[in-house]
Amino acid sequence: MADLMNNDVFLAFSTYATIVVLKMMFMSPLTGYFRITRKAFSNWEDTAMGKKNPEDRKKMLQTNPDVERVRRCHQNDLENIIPFVVIGLLYAFTGPDLSTALLHFRVFVGSRFIHTVSYVLALPQPSRGLSWVVGMITTFSMAYRVLTTALLL
Repeated sequence: MADLMNNDVFLAFSTYATIVVLKMMFMSPLTGYFRITRKAFSNWEDTAMGKKNPEDRKKMLQTNPDVERVRRCHQNDLENIIPFVVIGLLYAFTGPDLSTALLHFRVFVGSRFIHTVSYVLALPQPSRGLSWVVGMITTFSMAYRVLTTALLL
């Protein structure tokens, strides 16, 4: 374990993985913010925060396009950041050159931030799509390195 803490690639991976996981975790409070400001809740008990009248509370049980947009962005984070963390960890163990590893980690993290901004602000396509593709290609590139190293391909 001490060797890992002295491994620059592993430390870089740990830093960038932490950044994207924290970004992903931030999406939950952002969803809550949009739910509260748009008064759009999915659970009856959540509607009791401001209104006591049952009819007013029923109106708050609704879907809202802004809330759904943030939720879909969070779902996309789950679908992309978790594979990055797993594959990135395995990739760090293959002994890549530090500059190549940093390029992979930075490109992925940058693509996820651009993806989130594009998604939440509803920027015109292909901004969101391109940022997703860049992150996916980066993860596949690391996976290729893991497979070719592990399987000696």
